[in-house]
Amino acid sequence: MTTFRAVKSFREVGSFRDRVDPELLPGLAFSEEHPPPVSLAELAGFRAGAEAPDTAVVPGVKVQDFVTGGVPLRVFTPSGDGPHPAIYWLHGGGMIAGSVELDSAYCASLCARTGAVVAAVDYRLAPEHPFPAPLDDALAGLQWLFASAADLGVDPERVAVAGSSAGGGLAAGLALLNRDQAGLPLAFLYLMYPMLDPTHSSGSAREFSGIPTWNRAHSKFAWGCYLGSDGPASPYAAPALAEDLAGLPPALLQTGELDLFRDEDISFGMRLLQAGVPTELHVYPGAYHGFELNCPDSSVGARCLQDRDRALIRALHGSSVSALTTPAEGTYS
Repeated sequence: MTTFRAVKSFREVGSFRDRVDPELLPGLAFSEEHPPPVSLAELAGFRAGAEAPDTAVVPGVKVQDFVTGGVPLRVFTPSGDGPHPAIYWLHGGGMIAGSVELDSAYCASLCARTGAVVAAVDYRLAPEHPFPAPLDDALAGLQWLFASAADLGVDPERVAVAGSSAGGGLAAGLALLNRDQAGLPLAFLYLMYPMLDPTHSSGSAREFSGIPTWNRAHSKFAWGCYLGSDGPASPYAAPALAEDLAGLPPALLQTGELDLFRDEDISFGMRLLQAGVPTELHVYPGAYHGFELNCPDSSVGARCLQDRDRALIRALHGSSVSALTTPAEGTYS
């Protein structure tokens, strides 16, 4: 039995690699060298080994750190007179890793490219702080952003909630919680390959159970840390389980053809459309989880980031979209 599983895993990985866009293979090698954790012991080492990318100074972007109710936030402000639109950013990391520091280069670039204030929240991580602690922090930071809009030069009528991977799932849960309780006027929802479904019952969750990027074992460990129990998950923790998606803000969902989350993301996008939520959905061929971060200068990585920028600019700047330009391929950081 052990031999059979090993052979099956080898074949699965080989087939997966054959399907990867050739421009994305260098990033795949990075993922193989730095696998996500599947145990608490591995998690400690994974966190300790995480290194922030070089944070080049982005001209015209001001960076400030704040704390509200014990929750740290980092705010990136573009040049020019406000009020600016804002993007409330939730980092990835499976709810068990990641930080604002690791995402600072990404957020500074996002700020410059979209002409929006980017407010990134450093929410608490599982398993030390399981659900609802990360969502509580996310809501507290969002409420602070609206309450501080005048001081930050933010237009509270043009605020998007956004995140990637676990941050995308947290952004979706926050949008649901805000719809049901807080009632803040969110203008847009950006979800990059969001982590939505702890059941791992989709076709892609079964298909990509042993791939070298984020796979079923990584995901099951992370969900177990986040949910903290075997009981039914709240839809605020696992947005795929929400029965009603009506009333959420217009959305952009992006995912990769070779992503474990592919089918749950496509399903969530379809359900948003069926609930009457204006939704744009992109599935990028030959792309695995994290492709646009590992290989931002690849054709598919650059296209993904451009699609992100255009959707956010259109949603947040409206008729003034022509005042901003999306840089050419190969210039993302």
